[in-house]
Amino acid sequence: MNRVPGPTASFWLIKVLTTGMGEALSDFLVTRLDPVPTVLVTAAVFAVVLVAQLRADRYRPWLYWGAVSMVGVFGTMVADVTHVALGVPYAVSTPVFFAALVVVFVLWRRVEGTVDVHTITSTRRQLFYWSAVIATFATGTAAGDLAASTFHLGYLGGGLVFVAAMIIVALARLTALLGPVTAFWTAYVLTRPVGASFADFVAVPHARGGLDVGTGLVSAVLVIAIAFAVAVQEKVRRIPSTEAASSVR
Repeated sequence: MNRVPGPTASFWLIKVLTTGMGEALSDFLVTRLDPVPTVLVTAAVFAVVLVAQLRADRYRPWLYWGAVSMVGVFGTMVADVTHVALGVPYAVSTPVFFAALVVVFVLWRRVEGTVDVHTITSTRRQLFYWSAVIATFATGTAAGDLAASTFHLGYLGGGLVFVAAMIIVALARLTALLGPVTAFWTAYVLTRPVGASFADFVAVPHARGGLDVGTGLVSAVLVIAIAFAVAVQEKVRRIPSTEAASSVR
């Protein structure tokens, strides 16, 4: 059985919600609590959830999306530490994270023969998959901050640029200019800055170009939205199994 979901419409919706939630919740936690223990505790929770996901024998929506959400929160913290604490410019961290992602894909393809998300049927393939997921979040986070801060596009402008990039990817896929695997992973990277940029735009103060709703409220709303979306997805996913069982009886 495949241990991760396929790229359905609900998949992309929840993915964007988790990226926005990860950005907002990370900012909320590190600005209101001591950053060092906060990052360590988040890393521990992330490790526990990821180990549970790696041990799963099939796709379990709540577990999978819990792991993705924790990647969003912890990944944002790591990207922020790289820039704020270590002083690494976004123009440097973005290509470095992207190079790490390429290395993951090259190794994954060489060892397993494919990077298709429909073939995640073993623990080793899950390890490659989640390595790629973490690298995509790091790359997308750095790219989003690069567009908003270094290129001075702001959060709204940067978000719109990445939305346009996603539309181009979708059109390229529909016209067969991009294969399904390449299109999937390209979109996976782009959803990170899309969700994070719009979450920042809504949450941050007016002085930073935002609507000043607050990271706490944005985080809470997005957590509720994710839970609702996953619950609906799980209910819809179970309908075919129920109908099949009824037809057998």
